[in-house]
Amino acid sequence: MSAKLSKTIRNLVVVLGDQLDRESAAFDGFDPKRDVVWMAEVSQESTKVWSHKARIAVFLSAMRHFREELAGQRHWPVWYAELNSKASKGALGKTLGAFLEQHAVELVVLVEPGEWDVREEIRAAAKQAGVALEEREDRHFLCSRAEFAAHAKGRKQLRMEFFYREMRRKHDVLMEQGEPVGGAWNFDAENRGSFDKDGPGLLSKPVQFQPDPITRQVLKLVEEQFPEHPGKLQQFDWPVTPSDAQRALADFIENRLPLFGQYQDAMWTGEAWLYHSRIAAAMNLKLIHPREVIRAAEQAWQKKRAPLAAVEGFIRQILGWREYVRGIYWQCMPQYRDRNALDAQQPLPDFYWTGETEMNCLRHALKQTLELGYAHHIQRLMVTGLYALLLGVRPRAVHEWYLAVYVDAIEWVELPNTLGMSQYADGGVMASKPYAASGKYIQRMSNYCDGCRFEPSKSTGKDACPFTTLYWDFLLRHAEALKGNPRMLMQLRNLSRLDENARAAIRGQAGVLRKP
Repeated sequence: MSAKLSKTIRNLVVVLGDQLDRESAAFDGFDPKRDVVWMAEVSQESTKVWSHKARIAVFLSAMRHFREELAGQRHWPVWYAELNSKASKGALGKTLGAFLEQHAVELVVLVEPGEWDVREEIRAAAKQAGVALEEREDRHFLCSRAEFAAHAKGRKQLRMEFFYREMRRKHDVLMEQGEPVGGAWNFDAENRGSFDKDGPGLLSKPVQFQPDPITRQVLKLVEEQFPEHPGKLQQFDWPVTPSDAQRALADFIENRLPLFGQYQDAMWTGEAWLYHSRIAAAMNLKLIHPREVIRAAEQAWQKKRAPLAAVEGFIRQILGWREYVRGIYWQCMPQYRDRNALDAQQPLPDFYWTGETEMNCLRHALKQTLELGYAHHIQRLMVTGLYALLLGVRPRAVHEWYLAVYVDAIEWVELPNTLGMSQYADGGVMASKPYAASGKYIQRMSNYCDGCRFEPSKSTGKDACPFTTLYWDFLLRHAEALKGNPRMLMQLRNLSRLDENARAAIRGQAGVLRKP
């Protein structure tokens, strides 16, 4: 569906697939008599990494629903190129460039994209066509890029905790008379619980969103166009409209937020969602504003519907980490993507694309990811990410896998979390230490080790846990580089207790694990 266009377009408002924001700055001053909204589905966005089918479907369905809102409800002129239509050239820049060649456009208007390469592609297309480009600030975020740059200026190290405190003060979130409610900035100590042997018990399933005709059409299209891509669509029920996102948020606040804090790091076989919100994808596509999410969580505490530790822990992920990683991304790109501080060069194991491995924790987390396009943050950081870190996988390969397989992955949020937080490839820009741990951590936080043939307490021998073997090998390989990090002192002190025979055995077994 494309609007009948006037001969001269004053403002061509480019709306990307992750900019489906009703209140976008791109629409400031929009005049439907003189301006046009431009949207395009391009195959390159699904193939530059081998994207999960559900990830492709979320974008396309949300985009088509947004088109219907703009054109059908607001009656705005919308030019829209559907996937594999004559108008779509397979790449975003080519599709936009072809449009600009065929139409008289005075100005291209664009809200800051969420990916460096996309921004450069649009800039190049506008320049090639000789059309001026105006880039507007993304009001979806609570910290502008300029504000983050000001925060970072003059600091030898960037740490989320100090940034988070600034954001709490600035936005008056969980504050009383200039001080944090409860007398502390965070309650991490209360948010590290794991389940006992009986597990989480009966859990309420997150609200489901049955595919409507638009989504069903998209699911059919994705199966036809991307049959070899990873993932399944039979269980697709992601929120793809603002009303869906509001329902998902309300369901989380009512049914899972009260226990989110205590069990946010816990894992359990067969339980993908546990107490997590499942709204990250909706936020990242701009279907719901983070301010609404934060306000709903804060009100739950004020009304005594959720404990402070749970509410603070949830808000920290949005007001703290989410804004912080975006700041890191734009502060450090484009060189950031190629950082490799630990000189990790191993290829990503093939089983990351199949889930076929004897390691029960990895098998569960990978198969869940490949089926649903989802894993919660500890499954990503301390199972799939941890193994790649310990094995020494090339960071860019890890980044491209995460960008491909998770429904909520957009480069500005995925890259710093993967390359910096998970793989420590930025040498400490994002995180203060490598998140290195043995199989004992996974045993403590989950039931994945039950029935697994590997023993998390053993680092050598036929039943040694590969995580534990690789953990000690990781410390052996990087001890010199990490000895100046005060947060690694205890781990390195434990390493010093290993004699030469133990070290040689660990190195030998780790070498076997690294063989393709």
